[in-house]
Amino acid sequence: MKALENRRTYIAQPKILVATDCIVFGFDEGILKLLVFRRRIDPFKGEWSLIGSFVDEEESVSDAARRVLLQFTGLENIFLEELKVYSDVDRDSGARCISIAQYALIRISDYDREQVELHGAKWFALEDIPDLVLDHNVMIADALERLKQKTTLRPIGFELLPEKFTIPQLQSLYEAIYQNKLDDRNFRKKLLSFNLLIKLDEKDKSTSKKGAFLYRFDYEKYKRLEESGFNFVL
Repeated sequence: MKALENRRTYIAQPKILVATDCIVFGFDEGILKLLVFRRRIDPFKGEWSLIGSFVDEEESVSDAARRVLLQFTGLENIFLEELKVYSDVDRDSGARCISIAQYALIRISDYDREQVELHGAKWFALEDIPDLVLDHNVMIADALERLKQKTTLRPIGFELLPEKFTIPQLQSLYEAIYQNKLDDRNFRKKLLSFNLLIKLDEKDKSTSKKGAFLYRFDYEKYKRLEESGFNFVL
């Protein structure tokens, strides 16, 4: 309460709205997807938009983003990272508004489908994303570039996969992110050299009778290695 009272010192200053927009990535059957929804307020009511919200006076930007993600997907404790500040004076015709974009990675198998449908949201493959309102298409391009950079240096791509996965599924994910075909043998060799995958006594036989062994990422081992200066450079 004391902090709120102190803020009234600046009451004569012009007001600028602060928003957060979330670029939500998911991965499904070899396709990298994004979650967008039909905007419910003017301006641009009814047009496609990233999910987002104005930041409330008593919450941080990251808290606002997590609130929005919970509201739209029913998920908590998901990977979320700040992307960039978008502050062009004329970016929003509704009011002077600064947006602090965040990008999130979720497992499509985990989200609440009823929550998504309730808010008019829909998953689109990258190549099928419609024109979005404001500067949201620019945000998506920036988020995809950041995702490419981050997955080269950190194993955040595993946040998009089921807990158990095959190496071909993992390679398919990285190919979708990089938008480029990778050499099968080199990818497998490099990946296994980290010794961060736990091979399971289970196989995925959805694509062949022989099947492919399932693996699990060893997060605890990675954290220990990271603390000692290990770099996950793929």
